[in-house]
Amino acid sequence: MIRTRLFLALALVCSLLTAACSERKADSLERVKKAGEISLAMSGGYPPFNFFNDKNELVGFDVDVAGEGARRLGVRLKPVTTDWSGIIEGLRSGVYDGILGSMAVTPERLKVVDFSEPYYYSGAQLLVRADSPLPTPEALKGKVVGVATGTTFESDARKLGVAETRLYRDDTQTLMELDNGVIDGVITDRVVGVNAVNRERFHVRLLGSPLRAEDIAVAFRKGDDSLREAVNGVLREMRADGTLSALSHKWLKADVTVR
Repeated sequence: MIRTRLFLALALVCSLLTAACSERKADSLERVKKAGEISLAMSGGYPPFNFFNDKNELVGFDVDVAGEGARRLGVRLKPVTTDWSGIIEGLRSGVYDGILGSMAVTPERLKVVDFSEPYYYSGAQLLVRADSPLPTPEALKGKVVGVATGTTFESDARKLGVAETRLYRDDTQTLMELDNGVIDGVITDRVVGVNAVNRERFHVRLLGSPLRAEDIAVAFRKGDDSLREAVNGVLREMRADGTLSALSHKWLKADVTVR
């Protein structure tokens, strides 16, 4: 009798857990609609995609895409800035609804989160000081390179055979260290590199062509399918009516929303 009751109790618990998981999968969009807002995470230190301006306002291409996407979903945008190194764990633990912060789709990330369709395309780019004598990316072998913690650019540094890869919170810090001569190079998103050169805040230059291409998309928790599909629909609308392209030209002076 005791064993039978224990078995029934365990079966009931499993049933409740399964139902709860199914409800979360089915109602992720409803959850956001009911809250009246969608929380989307980004680092806040990745110009021109998401960064704080001189008035301490969070601005950039990602911020505008997120804001317009939220409007089309019929909710408010609640942007969340957090360290990139722990941004996926924050998503998985439910701190926010998604990540819209220039995250590249990789096989490793696909194991733990789901992604929307890409909203722009870019690549990994190497930068050096403007007065650097280094002629090619291969010349960085045995040198010191900086990247933002938790990015895919760490693997690019390893492939170049650098002596040391130093990790920083964001690319404001990597570029500052490069400008000051602390490190020999920086690997970051190509558009970030072009923006840094054009703004002339740092005395840097691009070195060679992009090391590889990347698809950039919005990350969601596994099982939040209804929310992901709704965002996919919004992104398709924004691509079709020219909104994504217009925002890209506004912030990047080029259209990175097409391959």
